[in-house]
Amino acid sequence: MWIQSFVDYLRYERNLSERTIVGYSAGLEAFERFFKGLDAGLYWDNLDEDVIRDWMMTMVEQGNRAGSICYRLSSVRAFYRFLLKRGLVDRNPAHLVSAPKREKNLPVFVREDQMDRLLDGKYFPDSFAGVRDHLILLVFYSTGMRLSELTGLMLDDVDCNQSQVRVTGKRNKQRVIPFGTELSTFIHEYIDARRLLLLEKGFQSKFFFISERNGAKMSDSKVRQIVQGYLGQVTTLRKKSPHVLRHSFATSMLNHRADLQSVKELLGHERLSTTEIYTHTTFEELKDMYNQAHPRAPKK
Repeated sequence: MWIQSFVDYLRYERNLSERTIVGYSAGLEAFERFFKGLDAGLYWDNLDEDVIRDWMMTMVEQGNRAGSICYRLSSVRAFYRFLLKRGLVDRNPAHLVSAPKREKNLPVFVREDQMDRLLDGKYFPDSFAGVRDHLILLVFYSTGMRLSELTGLMLDDVDCNQSQVRVTGKRNKQRVIPFGTELSTFIHEYIDARRLLLLEKGFQSKFFFISERNGAKMSDSKVRQIVQGYLGQVTTLRKKSPHVLRHSFATSMLNHRADLQSVKELLGHERLSTTEIYTHTTFEELKDMYNQAHPRAPKK
């Protein structure tokens, strides 16, 4: 009864997604089955934090990941906040329970030699699409910008005279990213090819990266497809996305002794802690290098 009232509240008052509602409902029903299995006399208004901790430990022993356990705990916490507001309980025992630490997944990145092979090789056709796609890969790898930032680039955002590009990131925050002579050369080549395409087909567009079919702004899905296709020719990584190239940019910068604060600004991160995860990546690469090179290091 109480769970159904909570579900109705999430659906009709909070207007949450059906996926969130189903997830919260499943977590609450699982916990209710657990504490009823301990003691049929237990209910939401008379159990304590130890019961919740026991439930969490049981999930750990069953092999559930920390993220899944945290999600289920958050559903119980939200439910108790709802019950408190309705005056159905007088305390929130879930508030006293600490969530397990989530596992930190190291960013996936493409090795420098693989990126060099792709960008310096003959993988791109001699056409407008080939010139554009080559530049897309190079922009991601040279600037670390996000997919939405790249597809949202306007022609006026790219300044070859100053060797910088203005991008609009999350929450419409803008930042300026410098770039080098190689990228400038390929930008000039693309702009010439872009101008010819628009003249030949009678298109007009203010967006920087455009479709060869109609001159319109490129979609995120099309850029993902381009990146995945080209990365698949040089790496066997399971993930082959624009975000992997963003990771690759940050990793390469730190491997070549860029300071963390500078990389943070280039990536547009709000907190330094977000950028710090790349230091773990570079250290892992350093360990691999050591194990390969040192004569006394254990070989895999």
